[in-house]
Amino acid sequence: MNEILLEDNHLLIVVKPFGVATQTEPDGTKGLEDSLKAFIKVRDNKPGQVYLHAVHRIDKPVAGIVVFAKSQKALSRCSESIRNNLWVKEYQALVEGECSSTGVITHYLQREQDRVYAFKEKTPVRQEAQLEIVEAKPQGKNSRLSIRLITGRHHQIRAQLAALGHPILGDVKYGSKQPYKPNAIALIHSKLQLPHPVTKEILKLVCQLEFYL
Repeated sequence: MNEILLEDNHLLIVVKPFGVATQTEPDGTKGLEDSLKAFIKVRDNKPGQVYLHAVHRIDKPVAGIVVFAKSQKALSRCSESIRNNLWVKEYQALVEGECSSTGVITHYLQREQDRVYAFKEKTPVRQEAQLEIVEAKPQGKNSRLSIRLITGRHHQIRAQLAALGHPILGDVKYGSKQPYKPNAIALIHSKLQLPHPVTKEILKLVCQLEFYL
């Protein structure tokens, strides 16, 4: 069973493993949401359908914190707090090469099918993307980065780090030449701060997952 970081009547916050989709995939492969529904149904002996909906998603090859709403009210309020930029997300990444860049990085992203390209030039069809590299530490010939997301774009961290010349280990789609592990890239959603949708308490979640080296 996935590690549960927090559960109450409104939220279920868990650690998603590498290589598992957050929700059902287009080909019908079941995701984490489905397995959690089945778990709750059995655990709580629920006779009917279990309401559970991912508030946000992280990519299939990425591991870390994912928030699920246990009611429509919780889902709506969480979505609103995301739109109001009240969530603070931090990631850990292992990237190729010696990266010493820190501070806010800005690109303009253009999506083509299931790949995103990062540019320095703004155009009407490109979305602004910002992240902050809070810390960069050498890890052999590579680097370990602590990253705070400022915007939340599709494949944002993957595309921006690749554009810097430091693709995430195992991320072949974005130019990585180094393997990580099957169906995974070296990226973990490690910390999350958000307001509780009902009590308004500020929740601070930490994922203790470590990289496989």
